[in-house]
Amino acid sequence: MPQIRLENATKYYKVERKKHAAVSSINLTVEQGEFVFLIGSSGAGKSTVLKLLGGDISPNEGAAFLDGVNMNRFIGPWNFRLRRAFGYVWQEPRLMRKRTVLENLTMAARSGGLKENLDPAVAKALSLVGMVGAEHVYPAELSIGQSRRIELARALVCSPPVLLLDELTANMDDDNIWDIFHLLNELNVHGTTIIMATHASKYVNILRKRVITFRDGKLIGDVQQGRYGDISEPPKRIFITKK
Repeated sequence: MPQIRLENATKYYKVERKKHAAVSSINLTVEQGEFVFLIGSSGAGKSTVLKLLGGDISPNEGAAFLDGVNMNRFIGPWNFRLRRAFGYVWQEPRLMRKRTVLENLTMAARSGGLKENLDPAVAKALSLVGMVGAEHVYPAELSIGQSRRIELARALVCSPPVLLLDELTANMDDDNIWDIFHLLNELNVHGTTIIMATHASKYVNILRKRVITFRDGKLIGDVQQGRYGDISEPPKRIFITKK
């Protein structure tokens, strides 16, 4: 099962012809089966780190590894392994607006390598996200919350071992957010790695998973069973008993 690792990863973007480091010297390892929250203010580097972890972009310096293999080596036919390893939901909508939900998910299944039993795979994904019956609906007919659920179904259709989620629950109401987190927790219990950039502080605090904090493109905190805003492990309490 895949381990993902960033080693001194730096990614630059050009802003007004000047080179700007979106993230700088990131060292991070995620083991299979972990549930990881990436937190920080807008522009802190969370989305860039997600894309580096999933091989969607390559670092300008350093490297990103999948099971010890530099992702830059996954070219041509080898790129298929990346598509099978990850399910993505990015902030930017990626559903094809002129295709129905069924067509969008079927295309994703084929892209992920499924050649048989496409309809059962699509039906299962829609059932998981609570969108049974939406097969023949077009994305423009969906609410924001429904659209995000379909994006999640699209990510799940090939049953990838790793889910990369960027602000999946943004603009959802509390009931929908809780349903999504309940589903993600169930998937994680059954072995799926979840790496999620989020501002949903209340739910981060409830779930108490691994919390990684970014500020100005730097990783400044990595806390197991953390709360939103934690950047270091709490000190151990030492009890001295009187004799």
